[in-house]
Amino acid sequence: MMPEKRKHLIIGLGNPGPVYANTRHNIGFMAVDRLVRHYGLTDLGSRLNAQLFSGEIAGIQVLAAKPMAYMNRSGEPVTNIIRTYGLYREDMVVIHDDIDLAYERLKIKEKGGDGGHNGLRSLTDALGTDAFVRVRMGVGRPEADIGVVDYVLGEFDDNQYLTIERFLSQAIEAAEVILCNGAKEAMNRFNRKIKI
Repeated sequence: MMPEKRKHLIIGLGNPGPVYANTRHNIGFMAVDRLVRHYGLTDLGSRLNAQLFSGEIAGIQVLAAKPMAYMNRSGEPVTNIIRTYGLYREDMVVIHDDIDLAYERLKIKEKGGDGGHNGLRSLTDALGTDAFVRVRMGVGRPEADIGVVDYVLGEFDDNQYLTIERFLSQAIEAAEVILCNGAKEAMNRFNRKIKI
């Protein structure tokens, strides 16, 4: 009898509600929405304080989630999802915004600190580990006269909107590479600075 394949968990970080829908801080939610459409994942509805989706990516069973707690409390729903579905933290990929990367820069990271990101801090605290793969989506830093909070909770500017679909596509491609070939392969492919 073949052993059952382990299901992987893809988490997009963001804030619930329409007021935050198109903000930089919600690019993790946007990436999960793109992933769901691209791979035809099934909407499981709202449960465990998250929007859940299920299906396959390149033959790999996945559960995708958008925690419906605010960013700084996203650890609790993610922990509940892992416990309820019998998943493993090491099989989790977290997609989130990162102000330390220029807009449209994408980097894969296997573990490490939260870099001041409230969502990552909540996950690390709730899970008791920082050893999970992250897809860091660069949103850039604000101009000197704009505070960080106002910037990440602000919407993408017109120039950024021109390329956001391409950026989201790159993020879900990175997630597929992580699932199929591992984080190291994804780091080799996506962490290089792309020359324009």
